[in-house]
Amino acid sequence: MKLSVCLDALFNGKDFVQSMKEVKKIGFNNIEFWSWWDKDLYKIQKAQKELDMNIIAFCTKSVSLVDSSQRQRYKEGIKDSIETAKLLNCTNLITQVGNELQNITREQQHKNIVDGIMECVPMLEQQGITLLIEPLNTIVDHKGYYLYSSDEAFKIIKEVNSANVKILYDIYHQQIMEGNIISNISRNIDMIGHFHAAGNPGRHELYVGEINYDNIFKEIDQCGFDGYIGLEYHPLNDTLEGLKHIKQELR
Repeated sequence: MKLSVCLDALFNGKDFVQSMKEVKKIGFNNIEFWSWWDKDLYKIQKAQKELDMNIIAFCTKSVSLVDSSQRQRYKEGIKDSIETAKLLNCTNLITQVGNELQNITREQQHKNIVDGIMECVPMLEQQGITLLIEPLNTIVDHKGYYLYSSDEAFKIIKEVNSANVKILYDIYHQQIMEGNIISNISRNIDMIGHFHAAGNPGRHELYVGEINYDNIFKEIDQCGFDGYIGLEYHPLNDTLEGLKHIKQELR
């Protein structure tokens, strides 16, 4: 089981490079984060090399895919994000699709997403980058967001039909929206490129709340998944102690 620590979530408001050092000290070599455009990338790159750490994923610029009038901006954002990924030796980009529009049908918005991603596929394939499309929950955290159904997300992946486009399956979000986590993962594992994990309710530590991560992780492992599970939660208790606890549990 390969874990990645989302620094923007667990160390919100703290110095980024110092946070890298802290997670490295307790045995985590893999990190991810949200935004790259507000960070000192060369400072991160320097720390990454000195600490011998892997940057697993970060987000693209937030531009709507459901709105076809924004497509050129979206593609430019992908291009900029790929350049950053190359700088940081990262091969995964996380993307959201934007909020649902009220003036056109969901069918057209679905098509806009597929068409927009397909226009980015040549860039992704040429540079060896995987684009991770993320469904989110619309009940608690992201009201109005278009893509909340894992079934629709997997349909998008099938229609795009590129090995460089997969789903970021966020267990917390999908527990809120639809449950049936283990079955949905096992049926669609080939289309999942990355996982996020947090406890529900509250989006806190994994072992706080109703989600049985022991069973879920066991299923992911049995499916032969060789990617990463990103720890993306808001700590209730001491951050480093919580990470140590997860590491111990997974032994």
